[in-house]
Amino acid sequence: MTVESTAARKPRRSAGTKSTAGKTTTARKSPSTDPELVQLLTPEGERVKNAEYDEYVAGITPDELRGLYRDMVLTRRFDAEATSLQRQGELGLWASLLGQEAAQIGSGRATREDDYVFPTYREHGVAWCRGVDPTNLLGMFRGVNNGGWDPNGNNFHLYTIVIGSQTLHATGYAMGIAKDGADSAVIAYFGDGASSQGDVAESFTFSAVYNAPVVFFCQNNQWAISEPTEKQTRVPLYQRAQGYGFPGVRVDGNDVLACLAVTKWALERARRGEGPTLVEAYTYRMGAHTTSDDPTKYRADEEREAWEAKDPILRLRRYLEASNHADEGFFAELEAESEALGKRVREAVRAMPDPDHFAIFENVYADGHALVDEERAQFAAYQASFADEGGN
Repeated sequence: MTVESTAARKPRRSAGTKSTAGKTTTARKSPSTDPELVQLLTPEGERVKNAEYDEYVAGITPDELRGLYRDMVLTRRFDAEATSLQRQGELGLWASLLGQEAAQIGSGRATREDDYVFPTYREHGVAWCRGVDPTNLLGMFRGVNNGGWDPNGNNFHLYTIVIGSQTLHATGYAMGIAKDGADSAVIAYFGDGASSQGDVAESFTFSAVYNAPVVFFCQNNQWAISEPTEKQTRVPLYQRAQGYGFPGVRVDGNDVLACLAVTKWALERARRGEGPTLVEAYTYRMGAHTTSDDPTKYRADEEREAWEAKDPILRLRRYLEASNHADEGFFAELEAESEALGKRVREAVRAMPDPDHFAIFENVYADGHALVDEERAQFAAYQASFADEGGN
């Protein structure tokens, strides 16, 4: 249940001691049979011991466990509402986190208020943990703002659409706070697809050389849109860290306790001045890459169904029930709160202004361009045709 990587706190986590040469790793291997995976809760909701990471959740209370469950349920409800709003024409696009709630909530709750978070565009659960109002996430996807919140208000950067570039931002910020003498840390989120980007490789290089206090948190949901992970790497992603000289850990991304523990360890290590860590949360994207994608074209239903059996929310519920940490009253109250959240989000989005349809033609060229003017005129005529149809 441990991982092997370099520059680690304990000898068993030392990288390079296990050879994978000549071996092709199957990205969709079952986590329950993966000896390299850090797991504290089985898919059946049974607590398993881990000598290296138990200490990071040893003091967790039943109330805090219920809080983690609440976080995941409400995040999933918000995400489902956003998907529905996009289907109804209220949002231009939506990137769902369905199936990745444990990775995001566990890691998000491991951060301190003074830590700084650099997300991609799917970290809705992390935003929830950082205190960003869910409705503020939706303005960009509706096309009415460029983000919707003050990054410095919650130490949560705006969503980054350019794949992987936020890891460079995070590394630079981490180098800066280290020079300032702060004892806080930085965490950068990205996916398995982004791990193949040059920006991520450069971030690994700079963070290692300058011993930056940054945690690279990779949510390996196994599909970079339609590209499976085995088309990108011959080894598990966490092992890439060993080439840069810092630890890599693979954690069960559907286990909120394991994600909490491993991220706490990595962040504390960063704050102590011990440099970067790569955390690979091995999880699964149960929905589409975005609402413009059809996953049935490139992956089998059997694969999705197998991962639904490892659902992160159901896993924690089973543990809460078996441990008598939650009763039916708790779940009923949470259901009501979930519905209220969905209603609030729906009403907030429908109260937002319509996006400016012609903003896409602005700032394309500094001094204007005849082709852009022509396209604007054609689009204006197209928009006017709807008004004409309505008048008839």
